[in-house]
Amino acid sequence: MRRTRIAGAVLLAGTVTGLAAGPAQAQEYRYWSFWDGKGGSWAYATQGPATLRPADGAVEGFRFTVGADSAAAGKPRTAADFDAICRDTPAKDGRKRIGIVLDFGTATDAPGGERPPKARTECAQVSEGASAGEALAAVAQPLRYDANALLCAIAGYPKAGCAEAVNGSKEHPSSAASSAGAAEDRDGTNDGGDGSGDGGPSAGLLGGIAAVVVLGAAAVWQARRRRG
Repeated sequence: MRRTRIAGAVLLAGTVTGLAAGPAQAQEYRYWSFWDGKGGSWAYATQGPATLRPADGAVEGFRFTVGADSAAAGKPRTAADFDAICRDTPAKDGRKRIGIVLDFGTATDAPGGERPPKARTECAQVSEGASAGEALAAVAQPLRYDANALLCAIAGYPKAGCAEAVNGSKEHPSSAASSAGAAEDRDGTNDGGDGSGDGGPSAGLLGGIAAVVVLGAAAVWQARRRRG
């Protein structure tokens, strides 16, 4: 099982392009979704936070949500307004400013016994080559990961659980990733497979889970490098 989960996480990490939405009855998962605020409006990210390297003035959003695919995922409810987020952070040579929106979701989406914190925004000032994941890590500690480097919590929320299935299923997204991975073309696009044949998440959700897997792997690597 451990090998299966690790292999699943690797497949998820490669699934960072936009994927087709799954069927209406697909299993839902509770997870952190990743959004790009291009042009002041939110679009589901097509890259993971570890690979996306936004320019100065970009806004990236994270929303805790319950959904079966990207089409059903809730968008951040705070506007992707860089000027409002970073107006009190002056520009610096050799650094860039990235607006970070953290939407902890609704009480309905919260795990049992937890209440979502209020949404907030942060202005991350990071090196010019920094990724969106590095910008998040600079302003939203503590982050929590599972054994497969899947991002489970931002700013300590939620306290427990990690991309768990709702509606009764106990299967972890990373253990069901192989079917969606097999449906991908060599260029990383999806040819219609939704990963639902083995009870796993829909392909649209895999794109979102992949984003946080890649983020987690990069952050774990970065932490180990600092300790070394």
